[in-house]
Amino acid sequence: MPSPTSRKLRTDAARNREHVLDTASALFAARGDEVQMADVAREAGVGIGTVYRHFPTRRALIEATAERRFTGILDHARRVCLPEPDARRALACFLTHVAEVHERERALSGAIEAVLGDTEPRGEVGAKLVELGEEILARGRADGRFRADATTADLYMLVGAVAMIGRDGIGDWRRFIELALDGLRPPVTG
Repeated sequence: MPSPTSRKLRTDAARNREHVLDTASALFAARGDEVQMADVAREAGVGIGTVYRHFPTRRALIEATAERRFTGILDHARRVCLPEPDARRALACFLTHVAEVHERERALSGAIEAVLGDTEPRGEVGAKLVELGEEILARGRADGRFRADATTADLYMLVGAVAMIGRDGIGDWRRFIELALDGLRPPVTG
């Protein structure tokens, strides 16, 4: 059984890790790819060894920052968008949140892309986002709000596009979402 002292150390280490990650997320969101490990340590008020103990490479720190971002998107979608009974509004909620996050954190997106090669969610959080998207699509197909041939791949093409529009400021992402949702409507027959 762990001693109270070892539990306190683990708790302190976890708190330090979260503090370093909070600091790194804020710095990357403000300054993008120029942020270095020493900047994170200085801003967090910890030694550089503490940063490296939790994140052995800059890549590991950016991966953790990206995962945190996608976990936040997933949590928002589960809490706010998924409960919406209208699948079209649920999907609009999800796409809007993705665009807002990417618009607000353009510099972070740049850092993620520069280091990881893209800004796509990975691992378990990526799989959960796919499941969430499929759930919204399935509801919309079942109630006739979305075309029967709409796939998760189609949805993530839209998610990627709205993220890029928000991130790069290359157009009106609100208008894009409106047009994309119209494109998901079942075709008019007869």
